[in-house]
Amino acid sequence: MESLCFYGIQDLRYEESPLPTIEQNDEVIIRVRNAGICGSDISRYKKLGPVTPGNIWGHEYAGEVVEFSDNVTDLHVGARVAVCPALYCGKCEYCRSGYFAACPELLVTGAKVPGGFATYVKVPRENVICIPDSVSFEEAAFVEPSAVALHGLFKTNMQPGYSVAVYGCGTIGLLVIQWAKIFGAERVYAIDIEKEKLTLAKQVGADVLINPKDRNTFEQIMTFTNGHGVDLAVESAGSPITSAQIFALPKKGGEVVFMGIPYADVPIDRFYFERIVRRELHVYGSWNAISSPFPGREFHATIHCMNTGQLQVKPLISHRVPLEMGPEMFERIISNKEVFTKVMFEL
Repeated sequence: MESLCFYGIQDLRYEESPLPTIEQNDEVIIRVRNAGICGSDISRYKKLGPVTPGNIWGHEYAGEVVEFSDNVTDLHVGARVAVCPALYCGKCEYCRSGYFAACPELLVTGAKVPGGFATYVKVPRENVICIPDSVSFEEAAFVEPSAVALHGLFKTNMQPGYSVAVYGCGTIGLLVIQWAKIFGAERVYAIDIEKEKLTLAKQVGADVLINPKDRNTFEQIMTFTNGHGVDLAVESAGSPITSAQIFALPKKGGEVVFMGIPYADVPIDRFYFERIVRRELHVYGSWNAISSPFPGREFHATIHCMNTGQLQVKPLISHRVPLEMGPEMFERIISNKEVFTKVMFEL
């Protein structure tokens, strides 16, 4: 079968790989139809390298069931499914308490076991979620990143009437904007330095667009909010700069949730750090997308809102390409010569 195997930093290869086979009593083999490139994939490709060199990569994907273990009795061949790619140990104190996101062994497919950048992938039955006919495979490939965005918002006190600032309008930020509106946010501020991404943010529901190149972000937010700040600020850019500046955006008693990963030291000027104390901010970190009962309400809520049409993910797709273009696409992304949101592989 065709696959993308990750060997080292900037060493991704399009190869033929062996077909997966059923070996355990809870396994399902899926014919992958769509798979997306995650922002974390870019960081691994450019800076960090693979967890397991030579492994088939990928953790955002959807497809149809082609085979399963004899013990699996609630699926049928041809079932259309999304996949939660998270794999946890099930033995640690966090797993036993249902806090799967804190499992020290938590990984996704494509790290130590073969992932979804391939014609076929094998996953445990509990990671497979059936989707309605109204949800396409490429939409279902967004279920995991959408669950990441929703997992972070579930940590906050988000409620109707909130004002929300979203720093970074990549895939996660654009999904946060939509979820904030679904939650009933009165006003959502989208913040990014790329005009194309701000245009897309407006398309998916942002009320106010802020480009830090035009004027200091803090000053713009204070102008729009009459000096108060927002109820909730979301960091989804994963930048050391924005990870510090985000503290200036909430009002007194407001909230900050971190979804981006800067992969670098975050120097924080006194002005920004003191906002945490003097404004008594509530600060949350959000990791992965899973909760109890596994895989969690994040996944089921996502599929529900895709089915109702409230969550629109197709506008987020900037490129649709065959899997064989994988190595080329990763190089194009890190070259920063084009604007990318979601690159979707079609298999």
